[in-house]
Amino acid sequence: MNELPFSFRPLSLAGGVRAAASRNPGKLAYRHRQRSRTYAQLIDRIDRVTTALSADVGLCNGDHGAIVAQNSIEYMEIVIGAAQAGVALATVNPKLSPLEIKAICEDANARVLFIDGASAAQLADVEIDGIERTIVIDDGLEDWLGNVNNIVIPEAEEWGTFTIPYTSGTTGKPKGVLVPHRSRILSILAMASEYGCFAPDDRFLSIAPMCHGAGMIFSLAPVFLGGYAEIMDAFDPEQVMVKLKNEAMTGFFGVPTHFSAIFSLQQSFLQEHRPAHLKSVISNAAALPQSMKETLVEFFGPGILHETYGSTEAGIVLNLRPADQLRKNASVGQPIPGTLVSVRDEDGNECATDEVGELFSTSPYLFNGYWKRPEETAESYQDGWVTVGDLVRRDAEGYLYIVDRKKDMVISGGVNIYPREIEEVMITHPEVADVAVIGVPDEKWGESLKAYVVTKSGASANKEALMEFCESKIARMKIPRIIDFIDVIPRNATGKVLKTELRKRA
Repeated sequence: MNELPFSFRPLSLAGGVRAAASRNPGKLAYRHRQRSRTYAQLIDRIDRVTTALSADVGLCNGDHGAIVAQNSIEYMEIVIGAAQAGVALATVNPKLSPLEIKAICEDANARVLFIDGASAAQLADVEIDGIERTIVIDDGLEDWLGNVNNIVIPEAEEWGTFTIPYTSGTTGKPKGVLVPHRSRILSILAMASEYGCFAPDDRFLSIAPMCHGAGMIFSLAPVFLGGYAEIMDAFDPEQVMVKLKNEAMTGFFGVPTHFSAIFSLQQSFLQEHRPAHLKSVISNAAALPQSMKETLVEFFGPGILHETYGSTEAGIVLNLRPADQLRKNASVGQPIPGTLVSVRDEDGNECATDEVGELFSTSPYLFNGYWKRPEETAESYQDGWVTVGDLVRRDAEGYLYIVDRKKDMVISGGVNIYPREIEEVMITHPEVADVAVIGVPDEKWGESLKAYVVTKSGASANKEALMEFCESKIARMKIPRIIDFIDVIPRNATGKVLKTELRKRA
């Protein structure tokens, strides 16, 4: 390997925040509820997290931890501080069941666990192998940081792992996505170029869960670039509109479910809280219906709405800019700066205009592979190009359109849900002989889950009892609320479930 040039300085997430702090240390960086942090305070606490991980827990570059918590300023301090120490945290969804959380922490080889009070109570009777230190954010973090004396800042490698968000695969088993520091830093710079709402004078409303890739980067970008972010605990349509108006917000990120809830509010309330300073509304995670695009443009005005396509693995890939929202029906736009895309047929050949093929992308924003899953990593990468199995077509102007998902992932309320994981739980019910789960269109959630069940007796079972059976094994958001009992699950000659037939039936 060639030696790095003497002038090389690694990209660093904490370094970007430190640079922003040097411009104006007293400027407000974050606010959450009644608490806030100036840039000077933020950097001090990030540095204390970095130092304490080494001095107290004995962690060093390449070690892993986990965080299970709701949105907060402390969440960002912990993640950035750990990244500065070279310690990658698995960002675990606190809505998962205790057994799911335990499985992810153990798979990640987490040695330290940061957890909020609600999740600590939920996991009180769960022992997680490998955890050497548990820090409850609500009542233990301040003492832990207060014991730090001499700040020591190591130099983490920019190509090393920043965080390990977990996403399910075709097997239904959660797998850790190794997200490099470098990819997220460069993504932030591309976002600033593309969205126009991440300058030092901008004010961003962070409403998405930080445990997800989008929630993390959209909470990180404002302070990396010297702006301000207001953090919300969870999405509340009325509060979102109040804050957009009263706090002079210039940008926010949401999913189609959020927009549906916002425009379900009383028209008088919406008109009263129409924001005056908004520059960018960014939609992601699920297809935004054209009718909703028209509603958004009419209410917020032209030149504001962006619809973005991406994945945890490839980062942000495509963006439909404001000028094209009403011109390109159902498009997800063109590649963002620094990204090349390829639409390929089953033989790996580039598809012709309007021919459906699999979407591949290559950029500096790609992931480093799946943690401990070399075979699945190899399936995702082809000669430096990454795919997550989405099928697209490209028109004559180079705009792309998502046609279908090659795999059977369901996106409900902006959350990726994989049916096989649910099927594996439901089939263990003593009355269930066979089961198949699909996504069906839902005006509010984008998609909702529907289960087709064959019982051993051939008669309908108790739907409520079946849902209750699932509750202790998987997160509530993964439990199908629509259950149909049928005589047989349609399968092909090799035994594969014909979900296309089930979708037609639905």
